[in-house]
Amino acid sequence: MSSLEIDRYLKAVPARQREILSRLRLSILKEIPEAEQCISYRVPAFRLEGGVVAGFASFKNHMSYLPFSGSVLSQLSGELSAYSCSKSALRFTVDSPLNDDLVRRLIEARLAELRSRGR
Repeated sequence: MSSLEIDRYLKAVPARQREILSRLRLSILKEIPEAEQCISYRVPAFRLEGGVVAGFASFKNHMSYLPFSGSVLSQLSGELSAYSCSKSALRFTVDSPLNDDLVRRLIEARLAELRSRGR
């Protein structure tokens, strides 16, 4: 798997979402430049230290940041009040994209989780 698969995914996304998701991709890679870019569960993802650390997806009316964990978002719930969340997806729109600082904290929380599990 390679970054080309993510490139293909993004080509199929509406232009405004593609711009925002491309920036999110760069933000993730800034935090974990050594991550393997791949597709996991049909969405762009970033694998490191034996686990998927982050991913994202495009939908008709929103985009999602996916921590590939059921507990990361609850750890940061106080910082996510501006967004809609489920247990495993942080939803955002073109009018309220994620900022780099929040992405950094989400990745740090997921990496800590993976490391505590011995991955």
